[in-house]
Amino acid sequence: MTRPQLSRCASRLTQSSHAYATTSSDSSRDRTPRWAATPARMAMPVRARPGPRQRQSPPFVVNEDPSLLDTAYTSFLGKNGDTILPEEIKWLAVTHKSFDHARRGFNDKLAFLGKTLCNVQCSLALIEQPSRPEDLYPIERKRNQHQQFAHPAMRGVHNVSEFSKNKTLDKERLASLARKYGLDAVVRWKPRNIDNLSSSGVDVVLAHTLYSIVGAVAMEKGGDFANKIVRERILNPLGLK
Repeated sequence: MTRPQLSRCASRLTQSSHAYATTSSDSSRDRTPRWAATPARMAMPVRARPGPRQRQSPPFVVNEDPSLLDTAYTSFLGKNGDTILPEEIKWLAVTHKSFDHARRGFNDKLAFLGKTLCNVQCSLALIEQPSRPEDLYPIERKRNQHQQFAHPAMRGVHNVSEFSKNKTLDKERLASLARKYGLDAVVRWKPRNIDNLSSSGVDVVLAHTLYSIVGAVAMEKGGDFANKIVRERILNPLGLK
């Protein structure tokens, strides 16, 4: 075998060994899902800021138990609710951007979609509610009193307003509903003050989580299925049927 042939063989062996080493390292990295650990390439080698001060209270711990997460999804979405979403999306939907500096993904985009669906369904449900006669036919207090014409299709339009929608989908009401479903035990976030979760915005985070799960369901199962979840699992418990 000539020297050029030997050099070509050596080059091929080196390339194949490098490819094999890269494949094995990549496969070992892929075995750990993103929700379970911070991606290695996103972790800083040294701290840019000093560590947190020692506190009397224990550190804030988030859920890492998949069975507890499945229980919360079943409580919220109903029977077999833990099988509706893929594993990665289930964790993403309950992850707030304050957790782990958003390095494991966060649910803002899912919550935006879910909130939009909830607002639409809330408006439709308000239109279907009966209105007061004085709202439907305002009577002018003049000498010639008469009833203003109102088309039947516009019968419940007076119920729809920013005030009525904000009152129905109030963050405190949604947070209370999220606690009933057990989502407060599985949401992943980092409060500003561990000793006072209320001042850290826990109600906003829980309402945000409800919206994000609805958005995830819409992306996975479609709008019709998500609208059904909004009606049955959010609006009905809030008293809007």
